[in-house]
Amino acid sequence: MRDLIRQKIVDSLAAPVPQFTRRDVRLPGVAGKAVAVIGPRRAGKTTFLWQVLAARLAAGTGRDGLLYFNFEDERLAGLTAAQLHLLVEEYFRLHPEWRDGRRAAFFLDEIQVVPGWETFARRLLDTEKLELFFSGSSARLLSREVATSMRGRAMEALVLPFSFREFLRHRKREPERAVERLPKAARSALDKELREYLAGGGYPEAQGVERRDRFELLRGYVDTALLRDVVERHAVSHPVALRWMVRQLLGSPGGLFSVNKFQGDLRSQGVPVAKDTLHAYLGHLEDAFLVRTLTVATESERRRMVNPRKSYPIDPGLIPVFDRSGRANLGHALETAVALELERRGAELSYVRTEEGFEVDFLARYPEGGEELIQVCAEVDSPATVERETRALLEAAREHRRAKLHLVTLTPESATEAPPNIAVHWGPGWLLGE
Repeated sequence: MRDLIRQKIVDSLAAPVPQFTRRDVRLPGVAGKAVAVIGPRRAGKTTFLWQVLAARLAAGTGRDGLLYFNFEDERLAGLTAAQLHLLVEEYFRLHPEWRDGRRAAFFLDEIQVVPGWETFARRLLDTEKLELFFSGSSARLLSREVATSMRGRAMEALVLPFSFREFLRHRKREPERAVERLPKAARSALDKELREYLAGGGYPEAQGVERRDRFELLRGYVDTALLRDVVERHAVSHPVALRWMVRQLLGSPGGLFSVNKFQGDLRSQGVPVAKDTLHAYLGHLEDAFLVRTLTVATESERRRMVNPRKSYPIDPGLIPVFDRSGRANLGHALETAVALELERRGAELSYVRTEEGFEVDFLARYPEGGEELIQVCAEVDSPATVERETRALLEAAREHRRAKLHLVTLTPESATEAPPNIAVHWGPGWLLGE
């Protein structure tokens, strides 16, 4: 095992940095903390580790001080936490000049395959002068477990499938100037690109893949996450109920999901499952980065518990794979893209239902203290639609007086009659952060 680890270190330090599409993932800036790179399977976490390594290299750190080590290697089968010290010993035996005097960086990919790795990581931070980054696609590297097992020694960097800007960058079509300064032809091209993004999603491997193969690929991602990160990990006793829940959540983005109603639907089909079990399944699906759910905006914990949740898939490309209605998904896909973009921007999200029964898609609260009420409507195609969407915002603003009001649409030219205190955004421009 020692010889194998030494050889992997030598090979890794000699390997060129691979080509990649730059990601806009936020790295925490707290000194002395490890960085746990988390996110859904196949979203690009390994590539992001290489991106951070390349950034350190560009900043002047020598290549010998940047070790990428992948534990997902069949030759390492049986490696124990007690043997992980070999990685440190062999690295510093090869490069003693990096011990104590200089600050090396370790990028440990798929380290969660080694049981008990957390103790090694904590000891590494305590005894060695280095930066530590680790990632993994298994549910063993869940957000809450990182916080517990690392005892406050790690912070998270969340890697989701491509955002719209990253999607354009991957295609080498990222605009070089602000959207409002683009000529008409470029704006039309952006509109077309967004519609393709909303239909196909942002998973890196799915880019440029024809529809049938893309569906099979994305369905495989979901099946793998379900099997490894939910069923096996949590010993799920009602896999049929779990699979029905997944189909409903992924195929009905932005829809209201009530555990009580879902339990009733299952019973009518002869599948009796306890309510607590279904609540647990919903939590497992969020932990596995398959869905995101929003509660209603309220200070009442009871109202938050009894009201249904809104759910969104982790990528708009999953919607047509699981939606069997045959309807167009443009509006749902845009709403999903906005929800995920708000998460990337660090917003805490909920939805609003006013006393008059109006609903606003998102109440976004930011760490800096700002609030926004955001309504998403793909095509504002009539004065009645404008009135309906803006009235909901105005009614919600009575309860959330600090919030700025926004309407995101693909047809802003049809919303010229919107009240002046509501900012109307063109979808591509808003997603690009303009």
